[in-house]
Amino acid sequence: MSVTGAVNGTLLGLIGEMSESAELPSALHAQIEALCAEGDRLAEARMFEDAIARYNAAWRLVPEPKTNWNASTWVLAAIGDACFLGGFQTSAREAFEYAMHCPDGIGNPFLHLRLGQVLFDAGEQDRAADELARAYMGAGNEIFADQDCRYLEFLRTRMAI
Repeated sequence: MSVTGAVNGTLLGLIGEMSESAELPSALHAQIEALCAEGDRLAEARMFEDAIARYNAAWRLVPEPKTNWNASTWVLAAIGDACFLGGFQTSAREAFEYAMHCPDGIGNPFLHLRLGQVLFDAGEQDRAADELARAYMGAGNEIFADQDCRYLEFLRTRMAI
């Protein structure tokens, strides 16, 4: 799944529509969306460091406490996804773990998928299995369709699917 496809399509469907972050003032929401759209274009071009810089700029605009805003969930998802795809595993893990503390983070199949992948790649098999199972339970086989098959193969060793 490309970052642009993730952020503009499937990911938003799994995270929730951007309009749910209406509690942010509309001008601020528009600024955050614009920075994320720039990040999406850069990520689609596989310019992950530049994309992450735009997403981080959007993140800095989210008011404190950041865990109170729906925008935090989708901005962190974009940061984490770009970090994951760019090979910045530690940063990806931090973004996804933080996102779990934001609105609708826990139970979000995409966030659980990516966190599970990061944990699997770090050799944390038990935690990875838990996160990947949460992704599977939330979205089924479909969430694994565009992913490296090793993640679903691993999950099959831990649960009957």
